[in-house]
Amino acid sequence: MTTTEQFWSDAQRHLVRYGGTFTPEIIERASGSYVYTADGRRILDFTSGQMSAILGHSHPAIVDTVQRQIATLDHLFSGMLSRPVVDLARRLAETLPAPLDKVLLLTTGAESNEAAIRMAKLVTGRHEVVAFARSWHGMTGAAANATYSAGHQGYGPTAPGNFAIPTPNAYRPDFTTADGELDWRRQLDHGFALVDAMSSGSLAAFIFEPILSSGGIIEPPEGYLAALAAKCRERGMLLIADEAQTGLCRTGTWYAFERDGIVPDILTLSKTLGAGLPLAAVVTSEEIEQRAHERGYLFYTTHVSDPLVAAVGNTVLDVLRDEKLDVRAREHGAFLRAGLLEIQQRHHVVGDVRGRGLMQGVELVVDRTTKQGSDALGAQVTRRCLELGLHMNVVQLKGMGGTFRIAPPLTATREELALGLEILDQAIGEAATA
Repeated sequence: MTTTEQFWSDAQRHLVRYGGTFTPEIIERASGSYVYTADGRRILDFTSGQMSAILGHSHPAIVDTVQRQIATLDHLFSGMLSRPVVDLARRLAETLPAPLDKVLLLTTGAESNEAAIRMAKLVTGRHEVVAFARSWHGMTGAAANATYSAGHQGYGPTAPGNFAIPTPNAYRPDFTTADGELDWRRQLDHGFALVDAMSSGSLAAFIFEPILSSGGIIEPPEGYLAALAAKCRERGMLLIADEAQTGLCRTGTWYAFERDGIVPDILTLSKTLGAGLPLAAVVTSEEIEQRAHERGYLFYTTHVSDPLVAAVGNTVLDVLRDEKLDVRAREHGAFLRAGLLEIQQRHHVVGDVRGRGLMQGVELVVDRTTKQGSDALGAQVTRRCLELGLHMNVVQLKGMGGTFRIAPPLTATREELALGLEILDQAIGEAATA
């Protein structure tokens, strides 16, 4: 085993840096809601890994499935099918409203969004894709072209036909009513007026997150997504819901789009579906799948329909159902939110608390009146939380300061949530008085 000094020397010498900075801890193991460092520290994980480990780390049912499945059927030729794959496709369809009943199993969120956008283009015979200006849909090809919160500078031109509309941020409204509230209908009309002006008449799809996570935990107001769906129907566009982080009970319902009474044409799942393992899905209707197939839809990849992770996905559905984790996310989400609102009352640097279920956001500001943000403040609180035993993720977007993305495992206990709130309270208090 390398020494700590050798570890960091090797990391600095051999690892490609891929965004942000590495957490200054060597993680040796993880269990439940905690990760454990090489020096024996226990750190409460308020991000569920990369917002993925919804059942906590090393959940016994997941461990058992992986051990059993890898010993019997792990990986196949991409044209072969296995029972775990077909079972998971059927069971996912059973959790969704009609007509979402056709499933493609892949690996990552970016890959599922690539597959969805590719399908939408083929089915509509068009190529233009619209997204929110603070979106994050992945770092590959079409997914990166539809990602606007980061990563657009320095890589050359994106593919023609990619457009963004304003993000409906109620805390920082750009279009306002007479009383200063976000006028999202006027904002949406304006956004699509710009899209129509730029479009060559080839609008294929709109891709959205029900809660924009990397965009700062921004949730469109109730009614917005229904109005957005209507805009898409008027133009013959398909609506793609990216539920990488919100899907599978995180927000208190099985899928976040349910709140708005809409059904997307295509749904993508990832992160939460594998509970930390690389599993993703594209779900669509029989009509769209048939049309895509007739036109020669091609998304033949190395790990499409892999049985090992499909078996894990089936276990994830078992645990979500048996432990009623949608109900737990609502109840514990209410507890978490109440605690965050109390922190907001105590500390003037907490400008806004937002989110749903066990996906909450806290935006820090240096002035509540002007809503001036501070990246330095967010970084300071993040560092202090880690020192006190809490892992937090802060989103730093230009003009917004620091917004914490809080997404503990759905299996977290109230005591663990209370501990996290206590540490966050202390860290913000110390930073605010420093």
